[in-house]
Amino acid sequence: MNSGMQRIATGELRLVELSRRYGDFVAVDGIELDVPAGSFFALLGPSGCGKTTTLRMVAGLEEPSSGRIMLGTEDITHTRAHQRRVNTVFQSYALFPHLSIVDNVGFGLRRLKVDDWKTKAMEALEMVKLADRANQRPRQLSGGMQQRVALARAIVNRPEILLLDEPLGALDLKLRREMQIELKRIQSEVGITFIHVTHDQEEAMTMADTVAVMRDGHIEQLGAPAELYDRPATAFVANFLGKSNLIPIELTGPGTAIITAVTPGVQIPVASETIPAGATEGLRLGIRPEKVHLASGVLSDGRAYLSGEVSDVSFTGVSTDYLVRLDWGQEFTVTQPNDGTTRAQLGEQVTLAWDPRQAFVVGAD
Repeated sequence: MNSGMQRIATGELRLVELSRRYGDFVAVDGIELDVPAGSFFALLGPSGCGKTTTLRMVAGLEEPSSGRIMLGTEDITHTRAHQRRVNTVFQSYALFPHLSIVDNVGFGLRRLKVDDWKTKAMEALEMVKLADRANQRPRQLSGGMQQRVALARAIVNRPEILLLDEPLGALDLKLRREMQIELKRIQSEVGITFIHVTHDQEEAMTMADTVAVMRDGHIEQLGAPAELYDRPATAFVANFLGKSNLIPIELTGPGTAIITAVTPGVQIPVASETIPAGATEGLRLGIRPEKVHLASGVLSDGRAYLSGEVSDVSFTGVSTDYLVRLDWGQEFTVTQPNDGTTRAQLGEQVTLAWDPRQAFVVGAD
């Protein structure tokens, strides 16, 4: 790697009680957030949750209604967008069609009259593995390559924070997955703080060190991807990050490692460490489809068991997805790897089993 693009950890960002209102509508509702320097951070949530508005406030494209934005020790809440040490990569590449790739990347540096703009632009193109395309025009590149050019243009002047606003949304599935790996590699090598806004949970979990799940203008849960997936704090997070089977339960007594829960006429074990502190009302047990197994019979091995009838079978290649209608009518989703074991058939009576420690409990939203 060229010494001019060596790794530096920059860009510690703090949002303090940050809000944005449009008349009576509250788009962002007093969020508090710390983004560590040099991290890959994702703001994840459905359309209208406030994630893009938050990003635009950090970029200086929206004025906060209240609160502060701190970059290191500097308050940039009211700093003009072009004066912030922050760059943004949008879904639309916005490349100049009449300029070469190297001229596109170095455009901002040329306007600032930086003497070695071309050297710096070539270093950025090397980082995104497009140095050999420097003299071509944007129309000669694929969509994925154009997105890499936009990324090179954003990192060429070494901002402290790079904001990515749904940057992979225009790419097809295969390219999107390739770019997820590339973005993570580039962030790791350069060390710039990346803040990635997306509604795609796979993107967020693949790339980010930390994910903030947003809902209705506030942060629903914050944590590492595996933590959010395995221990969601709410039913919303459980269902937004992948699929979850949620069963209404009532705790029937205290315990140590195991607490008994009751569903309609059926008792199932619940691991005490999965129950949130102080939660008593509106509880639901959650279990991910891939953590459920089709059991050959009920065994006294500490696992939880339910029975039902297979109501749908979907072969997906690497796995088979089942819908199993439980005795009280609720449908359970089960994902089984296609590892050579016999697949269940439509209409077959099956027993479902899971390790209680791999389940989770959430309260009422």
